[in-house]
Amino acid sequence: MSTSELPQIPEGLAWPVILGIDPGTRLMGYGAIIHHSDGPRMLAAGAIRGGPSKDVPTRLGEIRRELDVLLSRLRPSVVVVEHAFTAINMQSALRVGEGRGVALSAAVVHGAEVVQYQASEAKKSVVGDGQAKKERVAAMVAAELGLEVVPEPIDATDALALALTYVHRQRFVNRLG
Repeated sequence: MSTSELPQIPEGLAWPVILGIDPGTRLMGYGAIIHHSDGPRMLAAGAIRGGPSKDVPTRLGEIRRELDVLLSRLRPSVVVVEHAFTAINMQSALRVGEGRGVALSAAVVHGAEVVQYQASEAKKSVVGDGQAKKERVAAMVAAELGLEVVPEPIDATDALALALTYVHRQRFVNRLG
């Protein structure tokens, strides 16, 4: 599903929309949930493709353009972006950082609160194991959201895990009063 095919969320929706983003410059996963009083519900999930054959500035521009459409249509109150990590491959870490920058700036321009979690925090929140494999996270995300089919690509379930982590933490904060 392209971002222009996503539902248009009306202003003043009773339940907040939480958008998770798994950043990258070739593929940026996204997953949006509604923080409903009966529990989280998936709104949309997918990926924005920057394209492998284009130069980095062109990919980043295309990602930003698609993110703007995504943010305009879904109107998230919170955008959760995976926090930077240290990688063995510095070039890969740099590209992820560039994708994060695009996601962070787009979220702020659209007026969303920005929250950042490490991938291990999301894995621990959803699976109970900060070192869980992506496939296990994907299965748990689908189970928690009551989905019969695991959303694809795997970057989308990583993004949904980030959004669910936010919901889990908000529930905990609310219980503490």
